[in-house]
Amino acid sequence: MRVFRVALCCAPGASALGLLLLCATGVEPAVSGVRAGDQHSSLMPAAAAPVRRISPHLAPYPSIVPRSKWLARDTYRRPPARFADRIEAVFVHHTNSPNGYDCADVPRIIRTVYRGQAGARHWDDIGYNFLVDRCGTIYEGRAGGVDQPVVGAHAQGFNRRTVGIAAIGRYTEGMPVPQRMIDAIAAIVAWKLGVSDIDPRSRVRLESSNSLSKYRKGTTPLFYAVSGHSDGYRTICPGSALMAELPAIREIAARLQGR
Repeated sequence: MRVFRVALCCAPGASALGLLLLCATGVEPAVSGVRAGDQHSSLMPAAAAPVRRISPHLAPYPSIVPRSKWLARDTYRRPPARFADRIEAVFVHHTNSPNGYDCADVPRIIRTVYRGQAGARHWDDIGYNFLVDRCGTIYEGRAGGVDQPVVGAHAQGFNRRTVGIAAIGRYTEGMPVPQRMIDAIAAIVAWKLGVSDIDPRSRVRLESSNSLSKYRKGTTPLFYAVSGHSDGYRTICPGSALMAELPAIREIAARLQGR
């Protein structure tokens, strides 16, 4: 298993494709998307369906564009999806690609991310569970079912019981984050955390599965239920502008849950 360690999410000044690939290497080094340390009792094989309890704070199911709309015929062989028993937190990312894209071109942009992660880096699939464009459209990312607690490959050491949402664009200091994007991220947060009755404004403890994260393997640091990638890994992702919007995302998501 090769390990790719990157201190920054992406290096400014690189080509658009290079930006995407470098950002990917800082996300998750496991070829399978689940490191050996992630083979844990909270994971279930693809055939197993998690037992759900009715939550009093279920949020509306957002409109999500399926994988089939962007994947086309660019597919790589991959093992079956892996599942956790529940979702407890969300990590927000950005792709660190150019912001001035036409939203009609987003399927091609996502294919570029997918080729960088599943192709060039030989991961099992795209790492993010969802991607959101500047027009507020939500796309299914990683395979396994949008309504399932799919284990992603987006947050080094903290893929179990978390959801990875990538904002398409570069949201470093001074870059405006579109309100439609903020609202769409909040909608996913409210829906996915609502199933487990997690308040988006709360804090949760997550166990680190390996020491390449900011936290030694086996430790249980405290995170916001909605955190940025940089909270758990040494990276600039999701950018300071998007990090500054996380409190608003938490509040919007909490309202959507009826809190």
